[in-house]
Amino acid sequence: MTPSHRLIDLDSRSFERRLASNPLVILPVGALEAHGPHLPLGADQFQAEATASALAERIGALVAPTLPYGSAPGSRRFPGTVSLTMAELETHVAGVLGELARSGVRRLLVLSGHAEPGHMAALREAGERAVRDHPGLRVVVLSDYDFVYELRGKDSPPSDGHAGLLETSRVLAIVPDLVGSERPVVEYKHSRFVPGSPSPSDWPESVIGDTRPASRELGEKIQAHVLARLAETVERLLPP
Repeated sequence: MTPSHRLIDLDSRSFERRLASNPLVILPVGALEAHGPHLPLGADQFQAEATASALAERIGALVAPTLPYGSAPGSRRFPGTVSLTMAELETHVAGVLGELARSGVRRLLVLSGHAEPGHMAALREAGERAVRDHPGLRVVVLSDYDFVYELRGKDSPPSDGHAGLLETSRVLAIVPDLVGSERPVVEYKHSRFVPGSPSPSDWPESVIGDTRPASRELGEKIQAHVLARLAETVERLLPP
């Protein structure tokens, strides 16, 4: 039987033996956040977990338990969103990374399924703290949407965004049974130069773009692109 890549499945001594090969450990990070009337609140978590698992199988990595909450102030007014402050998120993630480093992990990939700028800034600060406190630790922090959005202007309009065509297609490929039948079309009007969260008139529903062309086939294409780019990034930035 192939050994599990999930840390929660390993006993203490098996984990200790696996550390001898200096494995990459992936820490998926999600967010409980509104994604329109058609996608689950856990869309970011589902995407991060599926991507981490597929990447671990591809490159022989280990996967730590997912951190399910993130910082999502932009969608906080929509039902179901749970948004930590950046400081709360940074402290929690820094603690987890530090404990993994104390256990002997030396290569860490923080893989977020949520890409809001403040959320990512908190994760990067946590990574910096962990590296500073644990010499010899190497950390890469990114969102899978760093790679998904490389396809904007190719497989979607350039303005596609949160819970839009690309994300709806990707969730259809990962957890199709959790995707509803509605396909909203929403224009996002909030300027990034204006502080604060968007108003209801600037963002009436927690979706950005036209989801009507979404398909499982497009989602599978997106996921293949993400996995290829992740494998390439890990090979370049976190070699054994």
